[in-house]
Amino acid sequence: MKIILNIWRQQYATAAGKMVRYEMPNVDEHMSFLEMLDVLNESLTNKSEEPIAFEHDCREGICGCCGFMIDGIPHGPQRGTTVCQLHMRLYKDGDELWLEPFRAKAFPVIKDLMVDRSAFDRIIGSGGFISINTGSAPDGNALPIVKKCSDMAMDSAACIGCGACVAACPNASASLFVSAKINHLGQLPQGQAERDRRARRMVLKMTEEGFGYCTNTGECEAICPKGIQIENIARMHRDYIKASVTYREETQASGGG
Repeated sequence: MKIILNIWRQQYATAAGKMVRYEMPNVDEHMSFLEMLDVLNESLTNKSEEPIAFEHDCREGICGCCGFMIDGIPHGPQRGTTVCQLHMRLYKDGDELWLEPFRAKAFPVIKDLMVDRSAFDRIIGSGGFISINTGSAPDGNALPIVKKCSDMAMDSAACIGCGACVAACPNASASLFVSAKINHLGQLPQGQAERDRRARRMVLKMTEEGFGYCTNTGECEAICPKGIQIENIARMHRDYIKASVTYREETQASGGG
């Protein structure tokens, strides 16, 4: 089938970008979306033209690397799906598609459809971890965990950090990502020692990185390929408020400002 692609081309971060039109006359419906772009890049290379830059790795919807806007929707129109899991059988002959990078101040464009999502790494580095004593592995039954808590932790841990929530949010908020990373540790006994500090540090780092504020539009939950729920944000706010009060009381007790 024939597919027309309008793709954002931008040579480097500070360069001016523009949409460029490409016609693909022989697209196999069994191709994945990224395989289709591979075919386009091969044809561009054969013509000594610059191939389109896009990020990918596992191509199994696990790593969170791939991601861009397809007709204004992060990862495209199929719910619960990353770009690499999207197949061309979803489209029909003659369809015209518009491909753009994720748009957010905290996600600067690197080239074409690639954006720099290292702000997520810095947020995780600010508190998305637990400190434990190393040594031999403890017995699996030594630390009982309530099933409800373990289920919530596993659901939150499913976040792959793709950034679709940021791209979908009108405020470019990273609250769904940050809350998932806070809550999957905060639901477990191992994460309790640093729970308050974790929430405070990661929320403050999110703001520092230039992400917007959550206004509960719900776009993040609707577009998340792993079904992360917006209720995580409420839990994050609760932990952050508690941590902020505790931190203020500790500062005042020590004679700080």
